[in-house]
Amino acid sequence: MRALLLGWLWCCAGVAQAGLSVDVHARPGSVPLDGAVIVAAPDADPLERFVAQDLADDLKRLGLRVGRQGAVQIWVGTAGHHPAIDAAGLDLSRLQGCWECFHIELLRNPAPGVKAALVVAGADRRGTAYGVYTLSQALGVSPWHWWADVAPLRRGPLHLGLEAPLHDGPAVKYRGLFINDEDWGLFPWASRTFEPEAGTLGPRTYEQVFRLLLRLKGNTLWPAMHQVSGAFNANARNAELAHLYGIVMGSSHAEPLLRNNVAEWKAPHEQYNYATHPQLVRDYWAERLKTNGRFDNLYTLGMRGIHDSGMQGGGTAVEKQALLSQLIADQRELLAKHVGDPAALPQVFVPYKEVLPLLPGLALPEDVALVWPDDNFGYIRQFPDAAQAKRSGGSGVYYHLSYLGAPLSYLWLSTTPPALVAEEMGRAFDAGAQRLWMANAGDIKPHEVNLSHWFDLAWNPAAVRAQGQGGYLRELAQRWFGAAEIADIWDGYYRVNFERRPEHLQFHLPGEKFKRSGWPAAAVNERLTRFAQLLAKLDAQRARVAVAQQAAFFQLVEYPLRASALANERFFALERYAATLERDPVGARTFAAQAVRADTRLKALTARYNSGRWAGILAEEPADGLWTSYRQQAPLMPAAGLGGRADHALSDLAKAAADLAPVVAADAPLMLRVIASEGWRRIPGLGRGEGVLSALQPGATLGLQAEAPAAGPGCLRIHVLPNYPQAANEPWQAEVLVDGQTYPLRWPRGAQDAVWAQGVLANRLGAALTLPDRPVGLRLKAGQRDLMFDGAELLPGACKGNP
Repeated sequence: MRALLLGWLWCCAGVAQAGLSVDVHARPGSVPLDGAVIVAAPDADPLERFVAQDLADDLKRLGLRVGRQGAVQIWVGTAGHHPAIDAAGLDLSRLQGCWECFHIELLRNPAPGVKAALVVAGADRRGTAYGVYTLSQALGVSPWHWWADVAPLRRGPLHLGLEAPLHDGPAVKYRGLFINDEDWGLFPWASRTFEPEAGTLGPRTYEQVFRLLLRLKGNTLWPAMHQVSGAFNANARNAELAHLYGIVMGSSHAEPLLRNNVAEWKAPHEQYNYATHPQLVRDYWAERLKTNGRFDNLYTLGMRGIHDSGMQGGGTAVEKQALLSQLIADQRELLAKHVGDPAALPQVFVPYKEVLPLLPGLALPEDVALVWPDDNFGYIRQFPDAAQAKRSGGSGVYYHLSYLGAPLSYLWLSTTPPALVAEEMGRAFDAGAQRLWMANAGDIKPHEVNLSHWFDLAWNPAAVRAQGQGGYLRELAQRWFGAAEIADIWDGYYRVNFERRPEHLQFHLPGEKFKRSGWPAAAVNERLTRFAQLLAKLDAQRARVAVAQQAAFFQLVEYPLRASALANERFFALERYAATLERDPVGARTFAAQAVRADTRLKALTARYNSGRWAGILAEEPADGLWTSYRQQAPLMPAAGLGGRADHALSDLAKAAADLAPVVAADAPLMLRVIASEGWRRIPGLGRGEGVLSALQPGATLGLQAEAPAAGPGCLRIHVLPNYPQAANEPWQAEVLVDGQTYPLRWPRGAQDAVWAQGVLANRLGAALTLPDRPVGLRLKAGQRDLMFDGAELLPGACKGNP
């Protein structure tokens, strides 16, 4: 009991730093919450009424009574619209004109018969909601209590203290989620398990999405857009609910003006062409503006093809620029005619994929936000320059945590490290991208950890960036499970999968000739051993998790790690089977059995996840034979009867792999270690080893040293992360300084070319340089800031092949 109590007190530390504290015992100045009365304004906005009732439900989830009258009250409302709050004499001046801000203050004897009142006042209705959910989280109710079965750590009497008023608000104006590629999770779950009466993602499903967004302090949604789920606006109730919950509705980069093209465009696809059928397309857009213009919307401008394909029409790049400029002007005219003054309406333009090179020649109005895309794998392709940062419409980012597309999709598990998200979004924020942050998170589950990090980062970038990956995960593990040690499991999970995602355990691209990984057995051994060590930690931690938290622990901790470990065990066992079959048929059959066993366990584990209330929500990738041009092939399991005994644990497979490792030769690669890194910053959680080193400014120099001297010429290979320089269209550059000589290095890659493809699959780019002699020491001088060094090695002989 004592351990749980200490964990509970710690879980609120992040909030307590601002003066808000929660305890199971009365403390000087604290007030009891059991029996508290929640008071909303008599004429409260529907959202305010809802969050007041949701707070009452949260108190009940904590085992507390909610009173009808009493000496302790919680006043919930928007400043200027709540009689008791407005009459209390509070200094709410900081709320004036403050977007979505809130103020929390504890009053003593504020009214006759009221001993204490906890005031939650918003600058607007969403600000009120965020204040309420800040309180709920401090009390111990997770934003994921519904979506991931995260139960409160403590039920029973609670006492709240507030030393000083708490004021807070978001750093990023629009903070959103894009539901995408829903075919294999959210759609089957909603249509068959949760909302079968709708047969799709209907009002009941979207209502839960809206509630989740509010608890995460998000405010924007791009709804599901695949053909399987139909259009969001096919059911008018969906948009009405979004308005009730205060959610700003938009549409993806490929769906201008709130339209869902794959479900709503009824004319032939070739007519969705502004060069040949402008009036037909304009009428199509106008129809939606007439029906939904009364709601709170974020309007996407521009145009691509049906189902996120390239834009039709235009011909040359110059002609495409002219066509885009004209259609954007026409879209603004439609907004003016059917909604209101475009200068007062929030609009975004997302130069995604082939549209990005067209940007310099577009006539884009100043008040339209430029939303910069990543490369679909977490690396932002371009950042606003000084002039773009001054645009009145501001800038934003469209970012992928899940992706269906080339070179290989990742639709199954959530493996993008929070460290990468924080680095890339931090760079974007510092460059002025603060208007809209939009995350493509596929089916929502199993992205709970990443989405929590995303929305916390968007709300307060400085605080979350300062925590780093380890610090953030420790706080999250403590809040959700009362066990900071779980953070080590998450951290290890992200680190090992960053080197190769479970969905990318294929080393040839679709359409290419089959190719094995080429990993030496020692590397396989090291990787599988890391998984085994993490699983040992998981098993030890699971035994200590309370019964009420077991369901959430399985979804948020156990399944992602165990599933990715089994996928790796299966893949490398199959490789060993194929590699040893001809020379050692008996030994090969043991590996075949190992692969079959891992596959069987993985499917049983996934079936467990998909049981009960979450039936159909998760699919192992590849889930089917669709979109095969950018999905890995399903593993080809050995035929029945070819396998031997499969009684090895994962660690035994690692041992077997090590037994196959070749004897280390005298001419093996020499790994270079860092001996001086002034002007560089280490980022734990990224890259190999202890983390990458990021250059703080151009000219920053790293000192590198080999473990032992070696004679003869050598191939120096230096690895960096495949992120992008601040300046557009530049490759990474550096210089190698050795024995008085300077050698230039470059890491070029084009937009989705072969080098980029291998770079994002391995999360690493390499550059090679042949040296006449293999030195003991050398220096690496960065050509730009933010170059992320991820290791170096010296190989005997001249460089050959792709590094």
